[in-house]
Amino acid sequence: MPERTDAPTAEPAATGAPVAAGRNLLFLREEELRLAQDLLFFGYRDFTAGADQILAELGMGRAHHRVLHFVGRRPGITVGALLGILGITKQSLARVLTPLVEEEYVHQATGRSDRRQRLLSLTPKGQALERRLFERQREWVMRAYREAGPTAVEGFRRVMHGLMGPEARAQLEWLERPKG
Repeated sequence: MPERTDAPTAEPAATGAPVAAGRNLLFLREEELRLAQDLLFFGYRDFTAGADQILAELGMGRAHHRVLHFVGRRPGITVGALLGILGITKQSLARVLTPLVEEEYVHQATGRSDRRQRLLSLTPKGQALERRLFERQREWVMRAYREAGPTAVEGFRRVMHGLMGPEARAQLEWLERPKG
C-alpha cells in the first residue's frame, strides 16, 4: 500500500473544533495500523492480567472467564447460544464447562419447552467469582475512560464495533437486549 505524502490539515485543531473520527485517517499508513495492533495487544494483556491472576489461583484460565462472563450476562443462556458467542466447538466448551458445573460455579438445567436444551446460569459461588473478576477489570476500564474523556469513549466504542463482523454485532445486540 502506498504511503500517504499529504499531511493532515491543521484547520480543525486551529479553530478548536474536534476532528471527526476518521476524517484524516481514511488512508492510514502501515505504521499507524501496526501501532493500533500494538495498542490492542498491550491493552488486552494488561486489562486481563488481574483477572488472569485470580483465575490462576483457582486453576482456571481465560476460557473459564469467558464462560462465566457470558453466562452471567445472560442467565438461562442455552449451550447453543453460548457456543455461537464463543465461536468454539462443543468439545472445547465441554472441557471448560464440565469443571465449572462440577465445582458449582455454573448450574445446568433442562429447557422448559425443549428438553434437549441445556440452560446455564451462575450459582451464587459463580456469581461471586464473576463479580470479583468484573470488579478487577472494571477498575482498568473506568480509569481509561476517565483519562480519555467522553468523546474518546464514544470513539472507542465505534472502533470496537467496527472491528466486529456482522455475527458478533448481532450477538452483542442480543446480549444488550432486555431479557424476556
